[in-house]
Amino acid sequence: MKRAFLESLKLSNRDFAILFASTLLAGTIYLLASHIQYRIGFPLDDSWIHQTYARNLAEHGEWSFRVGIQSAGSTSPLWSMILAVGFLIGLSPYIWTYTLGLLILFGMGILAESIARREVQNYKPQIPWVGLFFIVEWHLLWAAMSGMETLLHGLIVTGVLSALMMRSRRYLTLGLITGLSVWVRPDGLTLLGPLALAVILFEADTPARLRGLMRVLIGFGAVFLLYIFFNLLVGGTPMPNTFYAKQAEYIEWQNVPIAQRLGELLLQLLVGPSLLILPGVYIWVSHSVRIRSWGNLMVLIWSLGYMFMYVLRLPMYQHGRYIMPAMPAFFLLGLLGILHFSSQKTFKRYQWLANGIWFSGLSMVSLLFVFLGARFYSDDVVKIETEMVDTAIWVKANLPEDALIALHDIGAIGYFTNQPIIDLAGLVSPEVVPFIRDEARLSEYLDAQEVDYLIVFPDLYDEMIIGKSVVFSSDLQSIHNDFVHMTIFQWK
Repeated sequence: MKRAFLESLKLSNRDFAILFASTLLAGTIYLLASHIQYRIGFPLDDSWIHQTYARNLAEHGEWSFRVGIQSAGSTSPLWSMILAVGFLIGLSPYIWTYTLGLLILFGMGILAESIARREVQNYKPQIPWVGLFFIVEWHLLWAAMSGMETLLHGLIVTGVLSALMMRSRRYLTLGLITGLSVWVRPDGLTLLGPLALAVILFEADTPARLRGLMRVLIGFGAVFLLYIFFNLLVGGTPMPNTFYAKQAEYIEWQNVPIAQRLGELLLQLLVGPSLLILPGVYIWVSHSVRIRSWGNLMVLIWSLGYMFMYVLRLPMYQHGRYIMPAMPAFFLLGLLGILHFSSQKTFKRYQWLANGIWFSGLSMVSLLFVFLGARFYSDDVVKIETEMVDTAIWVKANLPEDALIALHDIGAIGYFTNQPIIDLAGLVSPEVVPFIRDEARLSEYLDAQEVDYLIVFPDLYDEMIIGKSVVFSSDLQSIHNDFVHMTIFQWK
């Protein structure tokens, strides 16, 4: 059975060993970087939101951020449920989470390598370099070590899209997987577009198309309706609170000129080795048009559409983490184009030289960005640990247990403390969403709720903090002094 499985993937035991060892080495480099610079941690405060929901689910059997108060503040219910297993077996928050991330990254490498060997017949390497690219590409490695659902979503998306590339007609299964993707991130809904289009293009007549679409909808609906019911049960809305809160919080982003927003998108997407595979995308798309491989074109359309959708709604901060789920599919197109180019005779007898230059450049830049990415990652971890985690530890040790706290970044505070909170970002306090950026109304609301302390980055709420005395500032212990620090203000 094992041999049959390997043969179906077109991979050998040696390929698996290389990819697995590379995954462990890459993850170790990232963890060592953060440990040496400060300590092990997560690069996002949102990671602690998932950990909090997971711990409460495992220890109390409830879906809550604060024990006893049901809420729908987790963007990814499935990811939080998977993380809960770590608390049940005593390996959370770190060991279980990093293990999951690396296993997903390993799976991404296997999937990419398998697709490359199926799509490009002349690709029969001694070393699985397509899979290696996915494992060491710094955006994907950062996502794997972030404690977030980002890479899991990317793996599911890439799996569905790669099935369309190979003209799969398992519509019921693809519908089920698409429904599952929504449990990981709500934007999994976007996969319905290419899936429905594939049915229309792949089937020869109207009855077959209707049957295919019906299978997709049955598979998708069976899982998606459970998702809607879950959100209605825990939060009273069909989508998680984050779906509404994030869009309300960043409404001003939509007034930024579109050219500037697209420029930031390109900057986040193309920093690193991905710049060198951009010509490969053009080559593979041109090849796909010539051979009428519509599945390949749907991958490109979905990837670009997904990224464009996000650049219209949310800013490209934190290395473009919102568009990371679309990066694997986009990168795969580029790598397939490079492989196709290498098998041609575009430069006649000098083709070997062109191939060598392209492959060598891609390999060197990829290797360089393993270490640059580790530096980016460790810097991010330091900021979260010194600003959010250390502040949360101070709160637990120094503020009264019954003190009501209003804050914007709830992750670490939620995990390490027990004080009641009001979430200014609206994730677990959806009542603030209608006036989420109106500081005057927020102040009135905090007064009405008799809040005791406000914990924010002062530059985010410069009006609300006027006249408020400082109780604590993380700059007393932060090793980074080039930005505004998390501060605790006495509110009343």
